Amino acid sequence: MSDEPALEADPSQEKPHGPGWFRWLSSVLFIMFAIELGLFLVVYPWLPAWSENYLVTAVPDTVLGGWRELWNNPFVRGGVSGLGLVNIWIAIGEVFRMFSQRDR
Repeated sequence: MSDEPALEADPSQEKPHGPGWFRWLSSVLFIMFAIELGLFLVVYPWLPAWSENYLVTAVPDTVLGGWRELWNNPFVRGGVSGLGLVNIWIAIGEVFRMFSQRDR
């Protein structure tokens, strides 16, 4: 046995598996999806169509009395818009991750 320490592979230096174009394309598609979903969730709850969609009319008031009030509550609308902002934040983070890996 030699006195030299065994060289261990640094996990941060390993290349991701798969072809580069596939990783790039999947990242771009994910970014586009997250931004579109985020923008939809930020804007749609504040449009008049939010109060007139199928989910509001699917449950009759006799079954679930406060459903329409809950659905039209500004806090619920704000919560849905907040989820949209989280999606946009994730997309921006993915853009930074994609370009930081490209520099390596």
